[in-house]
Amino acid sequence: MSVSPAQFLAMGQDILSKQPFSVLIGAELTALSPGQVQLELPITEQLKQQHGFAHGGVVSYLADNALTFAGGTAMQVPVVTSEFKINYVRPGVGERLIARATADAVSKTQAVCRCEVFAVANGEEKLCALAQGTIVKLAD
Repeated sequence: MSVSPAQFLAMGQDILSKQPFSVLIGAELTALSPGQVQLELPITEQLKQQHGFAHGGVVSYLADNALTFAGGTAMQVPVVTSEFKINYVRPGVGERLIARATADAVSKTQAVCRCEVFAVANGEEKLCALAQGTIVKLAD
């Protein structure tokens, strides 16, 4: 059975809506296709650390969840993150964070995925983190 891009995105948004933490912090799934995702998050005062930029844990959450959506949609099975690494390259300063992830190496049981996280300030995107992770099929 084939689904349209809009239906595929709606299915992903439904999954995101069932993640209480994602709902709590206001994450939004704005683009989704097999093996590719864009996940966004407004930078609110509650998500900042003491220096005024997005908390590293928030940036890490966004990368982790984007990696998992990319891997899960590539494998088309229920998945979890097995491991991931993140490099913070610039503070997340601005109005919004955008994570874009892709599944780069996919098998029946795992996908190795990459993610770039950008901070958007005044309409300009600046790279703030790079992440890579292994997403694995959830055990039956």
